[in-house]
Amino acid sequence: MLSPDFFDPLPDAAGLTPEYQRFIAGAHNFEDVLTLSRRWTNDQRFRAGAHILRGITDGDRCGPFLADLADVVVPELAARVEEEFAARHGRIPGGAWVVVAMGKLGSRQLTITSDIDLIVVYEVPPGTRQSDGAKPLAPNEYYIKLTQRLTNAITAPMADGRLYEVDMRLRPSGNAGPLATALDAFTAYQAKDAWTWEHMALTRARVIGSDSGGGDPALGHKVESAIRGVLTGPRDPAKVLRDVADMRRRIDKEFGTTNPWNVKYARGGLIDIEFTAQYLQLRHGHAHPDILSIATSRALLNAAAAGLLAPEVAEELVATLKLWRRVQGFLRLTTDGVLDPRQVSPTLREGLSRAAFPDEEPAVDFAALDSRIRDIAARAHRHFVALVEEPASRLPPPETNEEAKLP
Repeated sequence: MLSPDFFDPLPDAAGLTPEYQRFIAGAHNFEDVLTLSRRWTNDQRFRAGAHILRGITDGDRCGPFLADLADVVVPELAARVEEEFAARHGRIPGGAWVVVAMGKLGSRQLTITSDIDLIVVYEVPPGTRQSDGAKPLAPNEYYIKLTQRLTNAITAPMADGRLYEVDMRLRPSGNAGPLATALDAFTAYQAKDAWTWEHMALTRARVIGSDSGGGDPALGHKVESAIRGVLTGPRDPAKVLRDVADMRRRIDKEFGTTNPWNVKYARGGLIDIEFTAQYLQLRHGHAHPDILSIATSRALLNAAAAGLLAPEVAEELVATLKLWRRVQGFLRLTTDGVLDPRQVSPTLREGLSRAAFPDEEPAVDFAALDSRIRDIAARAHRHFVALVEEPASRLPPPETNEEAKLP
């Protein structure tokens, strides 16, 4: 039976933290912590889903709550994993590590079914050779194995399922790189070897847990400073423009669709709007550092405030972004995969219409709703074309034949 407060407003991280700590307080060992963490997190996700379906919240407003769940649980597991790991391998004297959230978690816009994008950065004093435990490890091996343990703790299937799927492909050098990266190597890579898409990903990067026991606060500040340094560094505007346009073209070639309900990949959908915000931040971050924000909507509004984007365009893109998040949040709960416009029941149509346009009466028929969504997507697509694709098409060919690689 649902508790009386089940449909109360969803709490933020400050309210979730003590609740989670009380829930896992009865754990007798590390495995109990993993089990209880899954149970608690899945209960909270179920609660969020029920709120979305009842119209108490929506996929846009619920994103920060779902991110708060991960912000609470992942750092706690990181601390528990480190404690278990140290029992065998000791600790690196003076060493520290932090977990960096990327993607939807980094931007605080998770969905019910999102995986989480993470990278791990560590730092050790110069000359440090190994950990101080019974089974000592060299620093790089120590933090790589520690990261593996953390990933396993999050993803291992148990009676209550997985906590999250974890994607670590956004780390330096992607799947070819080590699971954990030293701070100096991370900084050097971003300065010399990173591709434009990797810097785009950094616009949504943030350290999690370093101020709440799940990592080292001093290192967390260093990593955030390094990320900001990358995003505010000078760069070639033509290269940024060309690379962003080329990346979008490649994604469209591989995943393109004419179905507007595939709100991630459809033209005018999430990727077009997110790429617009990321392009503006990389293009103007050096001269206008105040435009930077992990939140796509805030970055667009910041760009408008700085005179870099027409205010009416920013407002329209933000409204469309929120619409796509509402639609995506609802569809993740009600469909298996992408919505097929040819197979929409009256009940699904009404619920989808309410989710998309909560302040209006539901659409009379799906054709009208579908037509409206296509018109909105087309307008967002035109903005991307005007801001990125058309200017890129007028650029002279690059001097080298380098091609942007995708993760």
